[in-house]
Amino acid sequence: MTKISKRMANLSSKVEDKAYSPLEAIKLVKENANAKFDETIEAHARLGIDPKYTDQQLRTTVALPKGTGQEIKIAVIAKGEKVSEANKAGADLAGEEELIEAINKGEMNFDLLIATPDMMPKVAKLGRVLGPRGLMPNPKAGTVTTDLTGAIKEFKAGKLEFRADRAGIVHVRFGKASFSAEDLLENLKVLHATIDRNKPSGAKGRYWKSLYITSTMGPSVGIDMAVLQDSQEDG
Repeated sequence: MTKISKRMANLSSKVEDKAYSPLEAIKLVKENANAKFDETIEAHARLGIDPKYTDQQLRTTVALPKGTGQEIKIAVIAKGEKVSEANKAGADLAGEEELIEAINKGEMNFDLLIATPDMMPKVAKLGRVLGPRGLMPNPKAGTVTTDLTGAIKEFKAGKLEFRADRAGIVHVRFGKASFSAEDLLENLKVLHATIDRNKPSGAKGRYWKSLYITSTMGPSVGIDMAVLQDSQEDG
C-alpha cells in the first residue's frame, strides 16, 4: 500500500469530496501547488468512449490562448529546402536521413516530432521507437504538414496534441501554477470546447464522465461539469 506523505495528506484535507465550480477548483489547485518549482497544472477527463473501436478514438490538438508556460523542443524530419525552413522557423532539430538514423538509435532529445508528407514512408519505419512515446507524426494532430513555419510557431506558442488513452481518459497540461486563475480558466474552457467539438462519431451515452484538475505535486480536484458547460454557453 502506498504511503501518503504528511504534505500530501495536509493538502488533500483541504479538498472536499465534491465537484467544484471551475474557478473555485483552479484557485484551490493553485493554493495547493506549493512545491519549490512552478508546478504544471493538468486536466484529466474521463470520457464515455472505448478507444479500442476506431470510431471511438480521440486524437486532436488544442491551441491554448494563454499558452502552456512550458518550452518544448521540436524536431523536424524533412529534406532539401524544407530543412532550412524548419531551422529558420525555430525548430530545435531538423534533418533528413541523419536525424532518422539518430532516432532509430534511440536519440530522442525532443518533445514533438513534425514531418513533411514526403518523408512519412521513412518515418513510418520508426514506429517501434516513436509509437510507445506518442511521438509518431500524424496529419490529424497537425504534425504531418508542408507548412513547417506555421506548425512550428503554433506548437511553440502553446498548441498541444492530445489523445484518449486505452481507458478513455484524456490527460492534458493547460498551464502553470504561476498563471492567474483567470488565464487558467480561459485555457480550460478552450480545452473543454475542443474535446466537445471532436467527440468521436461512435461515442454513446454520456460523453463526459468526470473532469479533475491537479498540479504536479498536489491532489486532484473535481470539476462541476454542469457549471463548466453553462460557462461555455454564456461565453
